[in-house]
Amino acid sequence: MTDRSGLSRRGLLGAVAGVTAATALPAVPAWAADDQRPGAVRSPSLDKYDRQLVTGLSSERALRHLQVLSEQIGPRIGGTAGEKQAADYLADQLDRFGYRTRLEPFPVADKFLAQIGDVRNVLPDDVCWQAGAAPGGKLGVTVQGPARDVGPATAPVWPADVAGSVVLADDTAAARPAFVAEAAARGAVAVVLLPADGVFPRRASAFAPSGLTDAPIPVVGVAQVQKRLLREALAVVTSLPLSISTAAHRGLVSNNVIGERKGRGGNSPIVMVSGHYDTVIGAPGANDDGSGTVLTLELARVLSKLPTEATLRFALWGSEEQGLIGSRYHVAQLPQDQRDRYRAVFQNDMVATSWDPAVVYWLLSFDGLANTATNAVRAAGQRLGYDAQLVGPVQRGASDHQSFQEVGIAAANFSWRGESSPALLEPPYHSPEDTIAKNVSLERLQVSMELIGTAAYSVARTA
Repeated sequence: MTDRSGLSRRGLLGAVAGVTAATALPAVPAWAADDQRPGAVRSPSLDKYDRQLVTGLSSERALRHLQVLSEQIGPRIGGTAGEKQAADYLADQLDRFGYRTRLEPFPVADKFLAQIGDVRNVLPDDVCWQAGAAPGGKLGVTVQGPARDVGPATAPVWPADVAGSVVLADDTAAARPAFVAEAAARGAVAVVLLPADGVFPRRASAFAPSGLTDAPIPVVGVAQVQKRLLREALAVVTSLPLSISTAAHRGLVSNNVIGERKGRGGNSPIVMVSGHYDTVIGAPGANDDGSGTVLTLELARVLSKLPTEATLRFALWGSEEQGLIGSRYHVAQLPQDQRDRYRAVFQNDMVATSWDPAVVYWLLSFDGLANTATNAVRAAGQRLGYDAQLVGPVQRGASDHQSFQEVGIAAANFSWRGESSPALLEPPYHSPEDTIAKNVSLERLQVSMELIGTAAYSVARTA
């Protein structure tokens, strides 16, 4: 397949080399095939096919892909250039593994993004400083000025020197129009709206503020982590000059990336492994869902060398974060005879968090019932010694397995999450801190690859 973006795989890997040298990386797991895994209740009992699979897997290879996605490319908002750059990289990898690979384009809504720059390099550079831009604010501009924190937008305390400044205020949706109008009237060059803190362990994400019409200055919405860092910096420096850039991204097209290797016979059963590669605003998406994406890539590499009865499909979904748009588009294009051929879809979403309380590997199905995918992973977990840490199937949608189960295809989502509920996600979720250093365990990623890999290989061999 030809290069789709003008930025080659070699270019990406060369560029990321400079990033990784300064990045704290998680420890690489080093267990043998028959060693007891971390957190497992006993040593594994692997058959020869399991052993073929697990001995071929490499979390180091997966990490290199993750560095490209989350560090070199960064946020991959549906339909933007970052998402397309990632799609081209992923398609290039599947090509290299020998799959018949295609991009599946579909239209998505306009996006409004901002970038916060630190003129004096006071703010930490180990988090992402992308933010959301108000579509009703000034777009396509870059402004600069000292930060001025005026407190609540509902009752601001205005300093005398607002003119030429970037105004920070605690956001309230109802107060936005009047507050922004007053800030502009006082000569502010931009407004940064600070979200209310989420309930632990949740942290508020960056957002594109709504409710404004033709505001004369840029208005941006930051994440809780960015809010904290801005205020911490203002507490210790006499001046914090910021630059604010905004951009409108219109007429957007997002892409699914699909790789296929046909099985035996013209109408062989289909087994799919998948993850979504897009992110929310302001998040590098190392765990959500760079981890599921690189798991899919690494399994595609290993399974490319192993014979299967079934047709193998590997899918990386675009625009999942906007409401499962990519996977729903894909399923809508499937004729009924192809839907009938599916045996299992193994969807992987957030499979590598380093958050200590995420000790449960959840088996999540949209209807809460067991199916071929959950049964296969349950059996794989028993062979790998993970009986106690696997919980489910539990009813939960909100990931791309839902798109398949809505039309009767056996599918499930698999994820490391908190013990009490699959809704208990790590603090860096949807955050600028969803980075490799802050939110990825290569041990959990390796275990996830082994669980899904042995399960998918078992179904694909015997389908």
